[in-house]
Amino acid sequence: MQWNSVPSRKLWREAEAARTRSTLGWEGGQGKLAGAGVSSGIAWMCAGLIGLALVLLFTGKALALTKCLICHGKSTLSRMLTSGRAQSLFVDEKQLKQSVHAARACTDCHSDITAIPHKAEIMRVSCVRCHFKGNPVGAPQTDIYVEYAKSVHGVAAASGDTKAPVCQDCHGNHNIRAPKDAASQMNKAHIPETCGRCHLAVFSDYRESVHWQAFASGKKDSAVCTDCHGEHTIQSHESPESSTYLSRVPETCSRCHASVAVVGKYGIKTEQVATYGRSFHGIAIKFGGKTVANCASCHGVHDIRPSNDPKSAVYVDNIPKTCGKCHTGANVNYAKGRIHVDPTKKDAGLVYWVSLFFKWLTISVMVGLSAHIGMDLFRRFRRRGSAG
Repeated sequence: MQWNSVPSRKLWREAEAARTRSTLGWEGGQGKLAGAGVSSGIAWMCAGLIGLALVLLFTGKALALTKCLICHGKSTLSRMLTSGRAQSLFVDEKQLKQSVHAARACTDCHSDITAIPHKAEIMRVSCVRCHFKGNPVGAPQTDIYVEYAKSVHGVAAASGDTKAPVCQDCHGNHNIRAPKDAASQMNKAHIPETCGRCHLAVFSDYRESVHWQAFASGKKDSAVCTDCHGEHTIQSHESPESSTYLSRVPETCSRCHASVAVVGKYGIKTEQVATYGRSFHGIAIKFGGKTVANCASCHGVHDIRPSNDPKSAVYVDNIPKTCGKCHTGANVNYAKGRIHVDPTKKDAGLVYWVSLFFKWLTISVMVGLSAHIGMDLFRRFRRRGSAG
């Protein structure tokens, strides 16, 4: 049927005509002109065959899609899962043609389908068929599938957890778009909603946080799920390899909160990271402390709010309760002192002057000690010289 298509007949006729013309030219003894005719004929024939191959390729894919849509183009097509939930089997042709896989045939992904109509149960699509480093089909040249296999999601899926997310749960199926596309499920603006389909309670908390409020107001540098947890490398917060492991939380938060380029332009101070690092908490955590407070211990996790929000864990009236999680008997006095104090700045008040006093005291003691040792050595050498 494909050989009888109009474009195919036209291309084939042109190739045949070119071949005939070149042959006649040679047999007519027309010398160089005949030779040129042969070359021209070969060129036309090659062009015709290439064009024919392209026509057959795209015509074949178009026909295959048309056949699939006989059933899957019906919006009411669905099946009942064992859980009792109805799963739609409808494929929106418009969505598919706008996806990154628009040029792919259905069977490029559904490779176990060899006949139409196909068997009732088909295998789950395996994206690793194309998405691997060194692939020849034009997919991104990364090893993200290897990363996913080691992640908390990949390990759960491999263990047989049917609720564990796979590629399609996050990226979509027939509607996959590039992450930079505003309509993509993996576009930064949609990531909280995508993750929230499984993590509903977390999504609810995050929507009330300062991070989401900032993002929704146009501050696109504000953190979403993947900025803290990662993408294909997500690990359990109990794993030392996780970016949200208790001793790695300060490092994760510092990627934004220590950067003038990220938070500085919004008027947010970046000194908090340095002051935490110099505090008892920061020093203890560097030396492996497992019960010491990190950023999330005080500010919260997914529900972080501004310090002037009465619901914030670091709101002045809530500080005794927050500190009391570790420090039994914490009272209102905990809220009277300044937090994240930089002793090198005058606005630290008394702490600055005490720090300055001890700084110069230490310097003067060291200078005096060095001078004393120097004079003592000088006297000893002088005595030896006199004795000799």
